[in-house]
Amino acid sequence: MTEFTVKLADDRGRILEQTHAAATAEELRARFTQAGYLVYSVKPRSTLGIAAKKKVKLDVFLIYNQQFLTLIRAGLPILGSIDLLAKRQKDETFRAQLEDVAARVKTGESISQAFEAQGGFPIVYTVTLLAGERSGNLEEVLQRFLDFQRVSLTFRKKLKASLIYPVFLILMVIGLFIFLVSFVVPRFAQLYDQLGTKLPSLTLLLLQIGQDAQHYGIYILMVCGVLGWGIARWSKSESGIVLIDKVRVKMPLLGQVWLKYQVGLFSRTLSTLLQGGLPLVPSLETAARSIDSRSIQTAVYASVESVREGKGLSSSLERTGVFPELSIEMIEVGESTGALPQMLNSVAEFFEEDVQTSLAAIMSMIEPAILIVMGVVVVVILIALYLPIFSLNGVGGSN
Repeated sequence: MTEFTVKLADDRGRILEQTHAAATAEELRARFTQAGYLVYSVKPRSTLGIAAKKKVKLDVFLIYNQQFLTLIRAGLPILGSIDLLAKRQKDETFRAQLEDVAARVKTGESISQAFEAQGGFPIVYTVTLLAGERSGNLEEVLQRFLDFQRVSLTFRKKLKASLIYPVFLILMVIGLFIFLVSFVVPRFAQLYDQLGTKLPSLTLLLLQIGQDAQHYGIYILMVCGVLGWGIARWSKSESGIVLIDKVRVKMPLLGQVWLKYQVGLFSRTLSTLLQGGLPLVPSLETAARSIDSRSIQTAVYASVESVREGKGLSSSLERTGVFPELSIEMIEVGESTGALPQMLNSVAEFFEEDVQTSLAAIMSMIEPAILIVMGVVVVVILIALYLPIFSLNGVGGSN
């Protein structure tokens, strides 16, 4: 099969450009012509200069799926529902993607294949659609996906909200330090140059930092910018992703929070896929790809081989040594009682609540620590700046 870029016009006169796989260009042209399109050109797809697909905002995507579910429950055909929602979509990128999905469905592709071809959509979504198509119960699996995403979105928003204040405090400390060193310290340096008095070592050190900041500050910022860009690029590479994940997991306090968050996300995703009717092995593989932690991904992929050999999920996950003991025990209970999806959902709820509680406790310790650091920085700088003035007053008083 070869991928071709097809330029065509639909029945409303809109010009579309899409990528499809086919044995020959003539076969693809005939397929679109039979579907009622006017085909301008069919060319082999170039692998050069292909931009990454833009991801749709989760809020927008959830609204679309809720509307889509409502329409198909009301009896509208799937293709007509997608066309209708595409016309009302304000996000131009998402509208173009929906139009492309509709065009692909018209040519005989399944809805899961059409969405998968777009890129930028959660892999759990396309697999959910596939499970719905195979089971013939698309409405039910879509509802489970919506419930899953609502819970996940609410949880992420809570996590982000809990981090806003500490981040704001850290930025305040950095901004205050830059202001004092760049603007306040040089003014005092001019004053002490005029006085010509001997300065304490702490004051000399601070004045030197201020002078260096004035003379080399722009170069320091440039170097920091280049380093930041390099680190950002490296962090997207395979070696960077693996190393960053190892560091995150081993961090004191926050490492366990990150691990529990990923285990909760994995458990909820796996539960949703199993409830949608997908077999255990493909559900495990999809759930592994939907999480960010490489250590957990590797552990799940390793457990897949054991599950294929007929071993239980709990024992397979236990051998990896990554998953928390409590999660293993709960999964084992779910397997033994035949209620694995429900127990996985309970695992997710437990760890999500545990993450929120732990994060709140950590933040309650970090916020005072940041305030203390801010106070210490300000006090040290003020003492260094005013110490010579106090010394001058002492000398004047003794005379």
